[in-house]
Amino acid sequence: MSKTKVSPIGSSWEDFEKRTFTPEEIMEFDLRVALISELIHARQDKGITQKQLEEASGVRQPVIARMERGTTDPQLMTILKILRPLGKTLAIVPIEEKPHKRL
Repeated sequence: MSKTKVSPIGSSWEDFEKRTFTPEEIMEFDLRVALISELIHARQDKGITQKQLEEASGVRQPVIARMERGTTDPQLMTILKILRPLGKTLAIVPIEEKPHKRL
């Protein structure tokens, strides 16, 4: 008989995520990922290294590296210092809520 392998997280990441985290935690995580992804893409689009971004922003390269890896929770001022030489800023916009599925 052949055994079917079952993933420890279930049928998909989304299912695991919904069972494990609150909607607020998921939203916070998604926002964090989007922000860090935007920082990385902006730096790459400018064609600059983390070291060059350090020189332009005053934020040390190891801090930038930890931010890009997602292993630190940067302060707002740190993010703003990094965004400026990338030609970016933060904006406050309404949250688009995902419609809740009825069970």
